[in-house]
Amino acid sequence: MEIAEILNEPSSLIEEALVALMAGYSQRDTALEINTNNGKYELQLRKGLGELVQNLLPVDISGATLRTLATIALKKRILQSDLVDLRGSGAYEHIKDLVELNFIERKRQREGRSYWITLAEKFHQTFTVIPDNKATKPKELA
Repeated sequence: MEIAEILNEPSSLIEEALVALMAGYSQRDTALEINTNNGKYELQLRKGLGELVQNLLPVDISGATLRTLATIALKKRILQSDLVDLRGSGAYEHIKDLVELNFIERKRQREGRSYWITLAEKFHQTFTVIPDNKATKPKELA
């Protein structure tokens, strides 16, 4: 188990902790759940809530593009090359889409070949960011 290797702990201990975590999520009144898929654990929205969340988004953004936007929001300022390293080559298309939607700005680096990616004003107008990056939600929900 990859988690056990990273934490240098026995797989049985990690498995017990994950089962306890799954049980905790299943008993809470929350939109999240933990499932297993091909021996891997996934934190995801409960079934039936994905469509609801998509309907709450103020614009039509794919899940992958939204994850790229979330990465930019967490970093606040990131080099395009670093973002592509984190999100994969699909990030180039996400960046293009997010620039067209005016959620991010792209400025050429003074020294170097990459671009600085930052959040644009429209992002701040659309999403309410709670201090300390604890949560981000569309203003319609605030």
